[in-house]
Amino acid sequence: QVQLVESGGGLVQPGGSLTLSCAISKGTVSINDMGWFRQAPGKDREFVAFLAWTSGDTDYADFVRGRFTIHTDYAKGTLYLQMRYLEPEDTAVYVCAAALRGGEIADAGRFAYWGQGTQVTVSS
Repeated sequence: QVQLVESGGGLVQPGGSLTLSCAISKGTVSINDMGWFRQAPGKDREFVAFLAWTSGDTDYADFVRGRFTIHTDYAKGTLYLQMRYLEPEDTAVYVCAAALRGGEIADAGRFAYWGQGTQVTVSS
């Protein structure tokens, strides 16, 4: 069983920065990939960032590439999403997820475990 708990959300002004954390409790389960997704009010959930657990390879949705960075501290068992140059369009609930098998990077269906999410609001 994998448990994921996000934190770090909040209110930030446009152009500001925020770092989200996802505490991972996985026991002996082998994680294949980690991801960050987001869902804005009235919109579908969308892929934000991906990290391959073993290799550390990363990938991003085009709308955050160059602004967001996904990384992990394996010793602390924590996944991070560093967000810079935030825009009002980035306002959403951000959720981390764990996949136990490989596949399409942005395919939410292969992520078996999800956190509860943390709210990010970008507004002046």
